[in-house]
Order: sequence, then structure tokens, then C-alpha cells
Amino acid sequence: MTVDLLIAEIGSTTTVVTAFDKINTEKPIVVGQGEHYTTVFEGDVTIGIERAIKEIEKKLNINLKWNKFLASSSAAGGLKMTVHGLVYDMTVKAAKEAALGAGAVLKYATAGKMRKTHLENILAIEPKLILLAGGVDYGEEETVLHNAELINELPIDVPVIYSGNCAVADEVKNILKDKKVIITENVYPKVDQLNVKPARMAIQEVFSEHIIHAPGMEKIQNMTDDEIIPTPGAVMLTTELLAEMYEDVLTVDIGGATTDVDSVTEGDPKVQKIMLAPEPISKRTVEGDMGLFVNAHNVLDMIGEEEIKKEFSDYEELKKNLSPYPKTERQEKFAAFIAKYCFTNGIRRHAGRKKHLYGPNGRQEIASGKDLTAVKHIFGTGGILTRSKFRKEIMESFLEANFPNELLPNKKVKFAYDKNYIFAALGVLSTVDKETAKKILEIDIESI
Repeated sequence: MTVDLLIAEIGSTTTVVTAFDKINTEKPIVVGQGEHYTTVFEGDVTIGIERAIKEIEKKLNINLKWNKFLASSSAAGGLKMTVHGLVYDMTVKAAKEAALGAGAVLKYATAGKMRKTHLENILAIEPKLILLAGGVDYGEEETVLHNAELINELPIDVPVIYSGNCAVADEVKNILKDKKVIITENVYPKVDQLNVKPARMAIQEVFSEHIIHAPGMEKIQNMTDDEIIPTPGAVMLTTELLAEMYEDVLTVDIGGATTDVDSVTEGDPKVQKIMLAPEPISKRTVEGDMGLFVNAHNVLDMIGEEEIKKEFSDYEELKKNLSPYPKTERQEKFAAFIAKYCFTNGIRRHAGRKKHLYGPNGRQEIASGKDLTAVKHIFGTGGILTRSKFRKEIMESFLEANFPNELLPNKKVKFAYDKNYIFAALGVLSTVDKETAKKILEIDIESI
């Protein structure tokens, strides 16, 4: 059987391959899906892909061929990067939003004029990319030029994306003569105006170049028919498609290592009036300490042994047998228990909050961070939220949260999930055929 398209999602733990057909019709379909452990540590990630394809063939009893192959990846450690701006709450924050939205692994950020100690920290991190920002357009110039001079001194061969004051872009490029420089639009062109998308796209391009040279990933370029994009960035693209269909939305992706939250919403106009600083409409956060396998021990420590043993007297045994593929119902229920914490607290960390300031005119209410109060739909993806019999219990546990000063979705929010586990695949598809991606998304979404 020949299908129109295969899309592989190469994760840090598992590789998922999905076959699609009838792509250029009114009713595109999901033919089948296979999964295998990611084989990056075997030195060749295509081994895991081929085994996942064989699983599809076994399930459907077919010999599978395809016309086009696309992929996303978060394997091989992702794309480590550092960002450097002028004012932390302005350009540094905007640069961080661009990095996280693109699926990069942000390791270090500085504000203001850099010093030698900052260079030492960068060298210790060994980033694969540096993002330099600073100053609104035609505003302050001295800091970003100073930082460019220091970055040029770094004895590392990595690309530098410049997303700062456009008035000195050419000068920055001349200063960074020993580096590969990518110039994009300013991430903070005017006061209270974010512009993270151009930098985000540039980061994704660098990711595509980097990933094919990472250990175990060298052969992947020969399989794919287009650029590999970061899986987290692909899920963000799908969340933006969901926003076109459902307006204000939130996606929670609970994985083995991280809990990622993507939101697309402008927030409540009333809250926007008291907001201290602008937030991007599309925002992504990554909770690197909350996952169901690699970082499950962190989550269990946060919950506390005493609390866990109220529900799981066999806690020690369950803890020893943690796996991305639970073998018993008891193990699956334990994974769901961990997932509840990741789900609610991932959203809480993503959200902003209201505060009170006291001044000459008395008490004043202000808000900072991402306003999620207008979110109408929360979507779940990732292995446990797409496949577990406990998904409804996990997602609806959020309704038990009661934090009045946090800018969270209200109790009337609706829940749905990615029933075919294809959010990342559809994000990839949207880069080459957006309308088809939306058609498949319509049949993939299922309410709980």
C-alpha cells in the first residue's frame, strides 16, 4: 500500500510514525500509527523510525510505501541556546519567548552590558546558538554594540541571531565578523510591543541545520523530504491552528521528561488594562522538572511521600518500576497520579497573576504574566493524555485548583484531547499544507 505521507515525531524517549492518505481531498485520513523507543543512543535514529514503520505494517497487514516523508524532533538534546538583551523585563523576556516558542532549550540569559564572567558561563554551557537583542528600534545602541564585541571574542563556532535595534544591525554584523550572523526583526521594536515570530522562525531554521549533525541523527536527512522542525515548535503550530478554530486555547503536552504548555490568547480586555508588561499572544513554557518518566522522581518529591502513600501503599514498588509504557493497571493509575500534578501545575506555572501595590493613591490592582482567563478550551496531548483510560480524571483534576490571584482558565473551560496522538505531526504538516492539517485536526479532536 502506498500512502501520501508519513510523519515521524522523534522524541527523547519514543519515536511515533503516523501514515496519512488522501491528503489533497476533502476527507484526508489517518491510516495508522507505529511507535518504538527512540534509538538516538544506538547511533542511528532511523532504526527506531524503521521499527515504528514495521509496527504499522504489522497492525494493518500491509507492505507500506509513501510519497513523502516529514519529521519533527526533540531528540539529541534539542538546541541549547543563550539569550542576551538590554532590560530583563523587555528585550530579554521577548528573546526568551522566541526561544521557547521555537522549541529551543534555553540555558542562560543576561540583561544589560555583559561581562567576562558571562562569557565564562556561556563557554561552560556550550550553546549551539546565541540570540542577541537589545534596544527598541532607533533607541539605545551602546549596550548591544558592547555585547556584540564580547560575543565576537567567544572561541566557539555557533550562529548568532541578532534581533535588536534595527538602527545598528549592519554595525552588529560587522562586529561579529568571525561568526555566522542571522539578522531578524527586533523582538521588541517599540515600548510595550512584542515581535517574537521572526526570531522564532530563525531559531527553527538553525534547529533544522543542527539536528541532522547531532549524534544518532546523521541519517535522518536522507529520509526526509523537507526540513526537520523541533517537536515543541510543531505543537505550538497546531495550537495556533486550534486557535483559528476555537479562539482562545491552551494545549498541555505531558511527556516523559517535560510538561510543555502552549497558549494562544490575548486574554481578558479588563485584565489587559492592568497588565504591567505585554505578553505574546502565542506563548510556550517548558517545565523541565516535571515528566512521567525521566523526571518523575522530581514530581514525586514535590508531591511528598506522605501524600502519595495515602493513595498508594505500594509506593516504593511503583516508584522502582516507572516506565513510559506501564504494564499493569496499577502502574497506569500511578502514572495518572503523577500526570495530575504535572497538568495542573504546568498550567499554573504558565499563567500570570494579579497583585496589589500600595502607593499615594491607596491600593492598586496590577497583573503580570500570561492571562489565561479568556481560555475556553484546554487540549491534551502526549502519550498519557491521548491513550490513558484516566485522561478525563487527569484533565478534570484542574477544576479542583483554587488560586484566585492566578490568571487561570475559569471552571467552565471545556476539555478535549488529541485522540490520534498527532498534534506534532499536524504542526509539521501545516508548514506544507495548512488546510489539510486543519481538516485532519477537526476529526482528531475529541471531547472528554
